[in-house]
Amino acid sequence: MTDKPRCPWCLSTAQYIRYHDEEWGRPVRDDAVLFEFLILEGAQAGLSWRTILERREGYRKAFANFDVAKVARFSDAKLEKLLLDPGIIRNRLKVFATRTNAQAFIQVQKEFGSFANYLWGFVDGQPLVNRPGSLKQVPAKTALSDRISKDLGKRGFKFIGSTIIYAYLQAVGVVDDHLADCWRA
Repeated sequence: MTDKPRCPWCLSTAQYIRYHDEEWGRPVRDDAVLFEFLILEGAQAGLSWRTILERREGYRKAFANFDVAKVARFSDAKLEKLLLDPGIIRNRLKVFATRTNAQAFIQVQKEFGSFANYLWGFVDGQPLVNRPGSLKQVPAKTALSDRISKDLGKRGFKFIGSTIIYAYLQAVGVVDDHLADCWRA
C-alpha cells in the first residue's frame, strides 16, 4: 500500500491510506453519503480524523446507517441512550446536533431537490481542484467554507464552523486538495 506517493497525512494506518485512496477528494453527489460525512466531520471537531474513521462503523450502527429520515425522528431518549455507546464520540452536544442536522438536511432537500444540488451549487457543479505543494499550503478554511458555514448556520445546522466545513468539502470532493506529488492528483 505504500508503493505510491500519497498525501502525508494518511500514512499512519492502512485504514487511513484506504480512505485517502478510495474516498477523500472524490466528488460525492449522493445525499446519503453527504449526510454521513456532514455528521462525521461535525463529530471530528476538536479530535483527529483518524479517531472518527476508527469509529465510523460505530456511527453507522448508532445512527441508522445515516438514514437521514430516521435520524431526524430520533427521540431524546434514543439520543440519551447513544451517549452510553462507546462506538461513537459521546459528546452530548454533538450527539444531539446529529438529529438537528438531519432535520435541517431534510429541509434543504425539500428546498433544493437534494442536498447535493444545494452544496454543489456553491461551485457551479464543478470541484475546485488545488494542487498544493505541501500540507502547509492547504488552508484550514476559505471564503467558500465561510460562506457555506454561514448559510448552513442560518438554516439551523450545528457543528458547521468554517474549518469543519472546509474539511467536509475536502472529504466529499467539492474541493480536491491532494498534494501535487500525490498519485491521486
